[in-house]
Order: sequence, then structure tokens, then C-alpha cells
Amino acid sequence: MRKFTVASTFLMAFAVAGWSQNTTTDQANQTSQTQTANKKVKKNGKPEPSAGRQVANGTGNVAGGAGKGAGDLAKGTGKGAADLVTLHPIDAAGSVGKGAVGAGKDVSVGAAKGSGKIVKGIGRGIKHLF
Repeated sequence: MRKFTVASTFLMAFAVAGWSQNTTTDQANQTSQTQTANKKVKKNGKPEPSAGRQVANGTGNVAGGAGKGAGDLAKGTGKGAADLVTLHPIDAAGSVGKGAVGAGKDVSVGAAKGSGKIVKGIGRGIKHLF
């Protein structure tokens, strides 16, 4: 998981460096006219978010999945500790296991959705550079 975080941070820094270049007013006007003509439209009629927005949304999904997973793990561990104190060891083991499974599911779903959006956003950003 740490390698994934380092790699995604490096890729985001690389993508952001390309977007921070200055342009003149004429080039900016031509670019905005070209972008409005070439915007992709989703099935619901709304324009597709920009590459930077997709990377930001992907990062949010990864963080949200990790946060939700940590919450599930804490909830299961807390319930397991309470069951253990009240002398219900079987229920305690079940609660801790259920919390761990829920945490793993939330973290993996958040990472999968987020990394997909990050890759798509970086790909669109690189496409605009060339």
C-alpha cells in the first residue's frame, strides 16, 4: 500500500507540473474555444470533469475508502473488546473478524475506484500535453 501511495503521489506531482505553465491571452482564448468544442459529454448530458478534477476525485475516493475502513475496523474492535469483557469470547471473535472484513472491503473498493480515476485523469492530462 505504501508503494502505491508513493507512486500515485509522484504521478500527481508530474501531472500538476505540466498544468502550471503560463500562456498568453491569445493562446488561452484559442485553447478555451477548442476545449469547449471538444468537451466529452456523459450519457446524462453533463460535461465530463477535467483531468485535474478526476485526479482530485480519485484521491478523495482513496482517502474516503481508507477512512471508512479504519472506522469499520475500530467499530469491530470496540464491539469485540466489549464482548470479551462481558465474557462472550465467541461473539468477540466474530465482531473483530466482521470489522476486519468490512475494513478490507472498504479500503480495496476505495483504492480501486480512486486509482482508476487517477489513472484516467493523468492520461487525459498527458494527452493534452501532446
